[in-house]
Amino acid sequence: MPKRVDLRSDTVTQPTEQMRRLMAKAEVGDDVYGEDPTVRKLEELAADMFGKEAALFVTSGTQGNQVAIAAWAERGDEVIVEAESHVFYYEVAGISVIAGAQPRPIVGQMGAMDPEDVRQAIRKRDIHQPRTGLICVENTHNRAGGTVLPIEILRATASVAREAGVPLHMDGARIFNAVVASGIGERTWANEVDSLQFCLSKGLGAPVGSVVVGPRAMIDRARVWRKRLGGGLRQAGVLAAPCIWALTNMVERLAEDHAHAKVLAERLANMPGITVNLETVQTNIVLAELTHEDVMAEPFIAELANNGVLATAFGPRTVRFVTHKDVSQADVEMAIDRIRQTIAHFGIAQ
Repeated sequence: MPKRVDLRSDTVTQPTEQMRRLMAKAEVGDDVYGEDPTVRKLEELAADMFGKEAALFVTSGTQGNQVAIAAWAERGDEVIVEAESHVFYYEVAGISVIAGAQPRPIVGQMGAMDPEDVRQAIRKRDIHQPRTGLICVENTHNRAGGTVLPIEILRATASVAREAGVPLHMDGARIFNAVVASGIGERTWANEVDSLQFCLSKGLGAPVGSVVVGPRAMIDRARVWRKRLGGGLRQAGVLAAPCIWALTNMVERLAEDHAHAKVLAERLANMPGITVNLETVQTNIVLAELTHEDVMAEPFIAELANNGVLATAFGPRTVRFVTHKDVSQADVEMAIDRIRQTIAHFGIAQ
């Protein structure tokens, strides 16, 4: 069995030995009572890092987004989202099921909604229409290939939201990839939004957890929603401890993942039967399009797995590769060779 290179997602990262040691000796208490000192330390660190009043430790990015949406939007409201966004595409209709709101999808360009489209989508007061309760943006944008939301577009969107009196939430699951790729700091991004969710279990390598930051009153409401969803955590310091390590030690190294993704993308773009839009390869995600009429993503991925490389189908002919801390430059080179072998298996020639 050949060595396996797992490029399915940065969620497959393993905790470091230091993280495991910190988990073993973490000081803990009952977090539902607000008595876990390690969770409190993580939340205080996150709030300070993003310049917000308060923070809430949650189990996942989806939970973080959904408790934030429910904290802002009322039952019967409408939530403006990008048409390929995670909150719309991958969170099991949570906006409707949990908050009781309906999503209003807007088609973006490389994951970014046009602020004027957002302005036009905000509902005017009308007994026949729902109130626009929230606007959501995503940074980086998963289905657009890990693209960074341009800060000028975010600022224009924030201006539209403020003029309309509508809160703005950022799904920043991979916000640290955006920080490293753009050189724009956490507080600068967060200053433009009312709340933000970020993941610690993706590129930063912690085993579990995300954090929502925002105004204290909103975080208090989100805490109630977390409890309502069964997310009240007890001795959660064992999970918060590696998250603190991740926040303070694992951000800058994301540049390595970005470099590996760029190498992978450039080499794939030169292979027969594959195209890659290199403009979208800004962080750690590579979307490869299979161009041969007889090759579809699912059988390609199955054969690729037989050759020891794991990837994800992102459409009928789209394959997603994600680099992360457990993928070295040597692993990337190995993956490139095995992708080439898989192409040959399907009879695709230069």
